[in-house]
Amino acid sequence: MEDLELYLDEVGKRIMERRKKLGMTQEVLAEKSGVTTQFVSYAESGKRAMRPENLMKIASALGVSTDYILTGDIIDKDKLLLSDKLDRLTAGEVRIVESIIDECIALYHGEA
Repeated sequence: MEDLELYLDEVGKRIMERRKKLGMTQEVLAEKSGVTTQFVSYAESGKRAMRPENLMKIASALGVSTDYILTGDIIDKDKLLLSDKLDRLTAGEVRIVESIIDECIALYHGEA
C-alpha cells in the first residue's frame, strides 16, 4: 500500500507543478479538464487515483502526455506537443528557442 501512496504522491506533484508552471489555479484546471475542483485537489494531494479518461483530460489540459503525468518521462508525444508550439513562432523566434536549448545543453551536459 505504501508504494501506491508514494506513486500517487508523485503523480500529484507532477500535476501540481505543471499546473503552477502554466499559471493555472485548481479551478481553471478543473474547468479545462471537465472535472471538479475537489477532484483536482485530491489528485494533486495523492488522495485519489484517476480513471484513465480523467487522466487523459488532465494531461490534455496541462499540455503533456499521460506518460509524463504517470512516470515523469518525456515521450515522443511530449515532443510533438512542443513542436506544435514551435509551429506558432516566426523563424527568428524558433532560432532564439534553438539558442536557448543549445545553452541548456552546454550548461547541463557540458556539450556545445
